[in-house]
Amino acid sequence: MFATVIGALNEGFVQTLKLFFVTLLGALPLGLIICWGSMNRFPPLRWLCRFVVWVIRGTPLMLQLFVIFYVPGMIPGFENPWPAGDSGRFIAASVTFILNYACYFSEIYRGGIQGVPKGQQEAGQVLGMTRGQIFFHVTLLQMIKRIVPPMSNEVITLLKDTALAGVISLQELLWAGEAFLKSSHGYRGLLWPLFFTGVYYLVFNGLLTLLLGRLEKKLDYFS
Repeated sequence: MFATVIGALNEGFVQTLKLFFVTLLGALPLGLIICWGSMNRFPPLRWLCRFVVWVIRGTPLMLQLFVIFYVPGMIPGFENPWPAGDSGRFIAASVTFILNYACYFSEIYRGGIQGVPKGQQEAGQVLGMTRGQIFFHVTLLQMIKRIVPPMSNEVITLLKDTALAGVISLQELLWAGEAFLKSSHGYRGLLWPLFFTGVYYLVFNGLLTLLLGRLEKKLDYFS
């Protein structure tokens, strides 16, 4: 029994890790693009980006999963974009998580950029640097130091939020543990696998905390 449960939890944890890393790979650069749009001097683009951020941050992630996964297939004359089976669920969950976290990351980026003293940007202009050079060589480096603590919190939250993907039947870690409570692999009414999933979350979150803490210390030279 124990080997069966651990095997199922390991499979679920792999799915959780895949969703976690795919979200980070997509949300980190997309968040920077949304941040650029929300700070752009072109009003329509600026207000569009801010409206999207407002909607995403103002609605539950679980609701967004339902909308993105189910609604396209309910629109008459519109073909469901998600493939059948687990691959479709994973893609829909990835799109939802990337969009959600990109909006949160964009606000963290914006706060970090606005926290850099304008005098340093003006100094770059005096030296004849272009806008791009000022951003990448002056603003971005100092922004990274400022955003590491809030970004660390969001990354840790992301790992726990992956459990919400179970609402569209994506077989992630918590879903795998809960399956033994209902009926899975010939077992039913087993509660301990569900609690055992907490060990996986705690261990991986502990590793993330250590890694992000070391990153923050390495960036101390920006202080």
